[in-house]
Amino acid sequence: MATLRLGPLLRYVDGSSATVWVEAGRPCTAEVRCADGAGGSARTFQIEGHHYALVTVGGLTPGTRTAYEVLLDGARVWPAADPALAAFPPSTITTPGAPGSGTDAGAGTGTGAGAGAEEVPGAGVGRDAGDGTDAETGTVRVAFGSCRWAAPPDGEKDPVGPDALDTLAARLAADPDGPRPDVLLLLGDQVYADETSPATRRWLAARRDLTEPPGEQVADYEEYTRLYYESWLDPEVRWLLSTVPSLMIFDDHDVIDDWNTSESWLAEMRATPWWNERILSGLMSYWVHQHLGNLAPAELAADPLYAQVREASDGSDALRAFAARADADPAAVRWSYRRDFGRTRLLMIDTRAARVLDEQNRAMVDPDEADWLRAQALDTPGSYDHLLIGTSLPWLLPPLVHDAEEWDASLCRGTRGARWARFGEWLRRRADLEHWAAFPNSFAWLTDLIAEAGSGPSAPASVYVLSGDVHHAYLAEPTHWPADSAPAARVLQLTCSPVHNSVPASITWGFRFGWSRPAQALGRAFAGHARSGTRGLRWRKRGGPWFGNQLMTLTLRGRTSVLRLDQAREHARGGARLETVRETELTS
Repeated sequence: MATLRLGPLLRYVDGSSATVWVEAGRPCTAEVRCADGAGGSARTFQIEGHHYALVTVGGLTPGTRTAYEVLLDGARVWPAADPALAAFPPSTITTPGAPGSGTDAGAGTGTGAGAGAEEVPGAGVGRDAGDGTDAETGTVRVAFGSCRWAAPPDGEKDPVGPDALDTLAARLAADPDGPRPDVLLLLGDQVYADETSPATRRWLAARRDLTEPPGEQVADYEEYTRLYYESWLDPEVRWLLSTVPSLMIFDDHDVIDDWNTSESWLAEMRATPWWNERILSGLMSYWVHQHLGNLAPAELAADPLYAQVREASDGSDALRAFAARADADPAAVRWSYRRDFGRTRLLMIDTRAARVLDEQNRAMVDPDEADWLRAQALDTPGSYDHLLIGTSLPWLLPPLVHDAEEWDASLCRGTRGARWARFGEWLRRRADLEHWAAFPNSFAWLTDLIAEAGSGPSAPASVYVLSGDVHHAYLAEPTHWPADSAPAARVLQLTCSPVHNSVPASITWGFRFGWSRPAQALGRAFAGHARSGTRGLRWRKRGGPWFGNQLMTLTLRGRTSVLRLDQAREHARGGARLETVRETELTS
């Protein structure tokens, strides 16, 4: 009998279809059956001895929430017979239109739901707009955050406090008919390949000699799978990901700290005997566990690699060749993607693998990818009310940090000579100076794209940049645009991190100081020294900084938007819960 090793993960959802990802213990047929009669099945494909399926579920009814079960070769494996999951409600698929999901497809005549599906009175079908809701009245709730260490097993003290995803799961499970996110955006560092837990280190030590590089870090595909088991078999997170659709993008720790920080960094890594297997395994495991679920069914059907892997008795060689090509020529592969939720558009930008690292031509994304992203942002003007730009690394940082990164980038280009360039490279690695500001031309490109997308007679109400990485949360808003290019849309940087990680005291102090007037004066001095004072955009902090394990949620209805920040906190009566720290209207 086939066993369910990992999952199910609910990934893509629209008005009539969904995708559900699973890992099975052996080759089999995976099937998803919904209570309303909808369903789908797929044969597993094999990668490095592991067996996966991404099941496309068809025949769903818009505006309903329906429970589902997973079967492997006809035997039910989900809901799982696991006492740790017994307290959770059934996993469900909520299609756009159900107020409980926040995606109202509009008032009007209700649709005829199939048996077993819960139809919400007053929720009409509306018109299906991509992955989202009725183009006129739909509401979308988008929860987002980044940077999650796996929670320790029950009974062990958590060194970094309650996990925001665990507490979100507890909140939703306690009120299964209440509001829930329509999508959970995980903005990087879903796993930590370079900072393994004590349990994983013990597992690694039983497998190989940890005195040999890469030591306590993961080395190959099998070890990457261990990270996903540790993170996604957490009962709360497992149930949460089975019932709330998720979208993901990698950041550096999904591979290694400071991944692709510079040309010289990459050359040094490629010279080590263990790096090639590490990067190929990292990209292969990301494609399987995270990237596939970001794609819509039509995109999956048109993907030649997905077809090749599914048709092969063992898809490992095909996927390894793809990963090798992606590493050797980043422009050959696009990890960025677009999703539309009714009249909300999401552009998720790959800010790691798509980098151009030549010191004289540094760019956060290669030219072809930049052109593609611009085309997606400007596609069909007036077709969306909100543009969300997902990028693991913040666009707007505290001004001192921005100026320091731009200064350092100028030094590394050689504007002050070879000695300063060597110092600049040392500082870049030591202080993690690798955000958008460290790629000045790309910072200007993104600024111009946001201004263009947010301007004109059909401008959206808002353009929000959603980011993580920096282990705290804040809101920042441009106050002066270069060359009188101020857009009509409201533009904000919304940063939220970590979901579950530590916050060093240096970060707390540095990011508080970085917004102050003395810090801004110091930043101007940096710019003067490196002759890099090219920043025409100016911005101010509108909220924060907030420190703790946290999530932000955007609620978008028509042209209005509301932001809520929730933090996971220990409760006086025991246990932890998600508590609202700030709720504010951004557009009205």
